[in-house]
Amino acid sequence: MSRFEVTPIGTVRNDRTDVQHTDNWGSVRSTITVDERFGDACLQGLEGFSHVEVLFVFDRFPESADYREPHPYRGRPDLPPVGVFAGRGPRRPNRIGVTCCAIESVDGRELTVVGLDAVSGTPVIDLKPTMAEFCAVNIQQPEWVSRLMSEYFQP
Repeated sequence: MSRFEVTPIGTVRNDRTDVQHTDNWGSVRSTITVDERFGDACLQGLEGFSHVEVLFVFDRFPESADYREPHPYRGRPDLPPVGVFAGRGPRRPNRIGVTCCAIESVDGRELTVVGLDAVSGTPVIDLKPTMAEFCAVNIQQPEWVSRLMSEYFQP
């Protein structure tokens, strides 16, 4: 397979620094500062959207040498084993995360969002406005996921 290189477009700033503190992201306010190479108008038009998809890198986690064996989600023995592509956590190939966040404000190269589950200093690799036509409908998931995530985005 060919390789590719990704250069961050910006950085997350918020009050979360502990990568092991993995719940209660719902009220976390983050400011993403986009690199100056994109100019001061790079976020123009984003203020008309309610949400943005933030793609970022779990840069504080090493990439695993082997992803073949399913493991209990989050290492919790009370949860079923799942393959690497049946979870959204940081221990994954390429360590790419994606979260749909509410937009609070847009100011020049600064985008303030609520609900981004990335710690301060996290590199952002892309931003995409959330468009209703791209959102899934009738989503199904196992019951244990709903139980697990019940506190993930709580304040």
